[in-house]
Amino acid sequence: MSVGLVALAALMGAVTYPSRATPLLAPWVERLPAGARLYLRLVGPAVLSALAAADVMVGTAGGHPVFHVGIEWLAVAASVILVAWRRNLFLGLIVGVVLVAGARALGLA
Repeated sequence: MSVGLVALAALMGAVTYPSRATPLLAPWVERLPAGARLYLRLVGPAVLSALAAADVMVGTAGGHPVFHVGIEWLAVAASVILVAWRRNLFLGLIVGVVLVAGARALGLA
């Protein structure tokens, strides 16, 4: 792991923190229109999904980024379907992680 990645993670946290902390620090946020509150509530999951999508779809070969299709795609699909069906994000994440970990442990990925 590169030290630059730690700095990048800290920068991303600093950039997204205000949108996540606004409801705690500003009681007036409850008076915002419903659309604005929904937008603020979904910023964190949107950033997380964008980071996960980049990690799942892009790999490196010879120092250059390449499009990657692997077991991770199946894990993401299983997680999305399970979350949509059961309305439980934690369960979906656990299933995705177990699917990838199991495939890697068996040498399939």
